[in-house]
Amino acid sequence: MANRLQAALYREMLYLIEQGVLSVEETDAAVCYGPGLRWGVMGQSLQWHVGGGAGGIKHFMEHLMDPLQGMMKALGTPNITPELKQTVINGVAQEAAGRSVEQLAQDENRVIVGLLKLRGLDSKAPAVKSDKPKAATQRAMVGANA
Repeated sequence: MANRLQAALYREMLYLIEQGVLSVEETDAAVCYGPGLRWGVMGQSLQWHVGGGAGGIKHFMEHLMDPLQGMMKALGTPNITPELKQTVINGVAQEAAGRSVEQLAQDENRVIVGLLKLRGLDSKAPAVKSDKPKAATQRAMVGANA
């Protein structure tokens, strides 16, 4: 399931690259420093609950879902051409700035391990609060590794 969610996001990223709205590096930065930071803390539905303010998810659904639905209708589907593939390849090479895949993976793992350690300190983090979220996390990870 996690791969499916990731593919949906990547589809929109590729569409924005294809349309010339953002570069490869800009789309990666938008994800990393936008929702990516928050997704390391809680899932999207719980974030919409927080985003709904004092009224929580109910307020979000009643007052903010319609504009979000409008944005969803405007999402694009990229035409995956050899040119788009090469644009992504070139953009990733530029963004990697000479770092090897191994070095990038080590950097990523270091940050993930640090985040997991921090989450272990937070008794209110959803992944450690009860067995139910842990089971949901395990099911999501099985899908991610499939």
